[in-house]
Amino acid sequence: MKKTLALILTLALSLAALTGCGSKTETPADTNTDSSAQTEAPAALSGSVSTNGSTSMEKVIGALSEQFMTDNSGVTVTYDPTGSGAGIEAASNGSADIGLASRALKDEEKASGLTETIVALDGIAVIVNADSKVENLTVEQIGKIFTGEITDWSEVGGDAGTISCIGREAGSGTRDGFESITGTKDACKLDQELTSTGGVIEAVAGNPNAIGYASLSAVEGKNTVKAVTVGGVACTEETVLNGSYAIQRPFVLVTKTGETLSPAAQAFFDYATSSTASQLIKAAGAVPVAK
Repeated sequence: MKKTLALILTLALSLAALTGCGSKTETPADTNTDSSAQTEAPAALSGSVSTNGSTSMEKVIGALSEQFMTDNSGVTVTYDPTGSGAGIEAASNGSADIGLASRALKDEEKASGLTETIVALDGIAVIVNADSKVENLTVEQIGKIFTGEITDWSEVGGDAGTISCIGREAGSGTRDGFESITGTKDACKLDQELTSTGGVIEAVAGNPNAIGYASLSAVEGKNTVKAVTVGGVACTEETVLNGSYAIQRPFVLVTKTGETLSPAAQAFFDYATSSTASQLIKAAGAVPVAK
């Protein structure tokens, strides 16, 4: 009897020992706190971005560059105002990261290996004095007015009076755009050449027989001048965006097709074409296209 009890006790103790071993807690492998396993923060963006081209895009590129450099202190963005043709060539030969053009690329330029990305549209309003009876002009009539073929308001539905043409100085991007679209390049006969959009608006506001032009954003909300419709279409962000307003042009970023930009240049390109930049583009006088 004693031997039997001893045997049962021995078996019970052995079973308890085995159960204790089986419940032993293992240390998980993923509790390693070695700093080498931690995710490293991404390196700050650095480098330079060179842009080259359209003088008309100066304000837009200036605003975008300033904000981008503020957000990315290690990056420098440069702008060389050489004109659209030179900017397209700079993108083609690699002397600039991004070319700037205030016109669409030609088919042959695209075929040569260039890609256009429209960053904004430039709507140019044609303005008259707030008391003028003239409400609408065609592109052809505007061209004839600024070249001196039409000299009196009575010829286009207004009260009799000699038309006074107010424009921007030579080299102005707005003047270049206006003359290119109306077919008046190097042919305008201006009574006044002014060095600012505000100056043009003030001159037209103070002369009942004046006509001038200014960027859409500068005219919005003004009650001292009136923007005429062109071919029956008002100059608004909507009509510029949908292409129905005639006196407009695209602001284009030009890059080499299939070639990778540097990290800094790609980051600037992405920023410029994003909706984040829309308010800056609008404040600079253009119509943003990003939603």
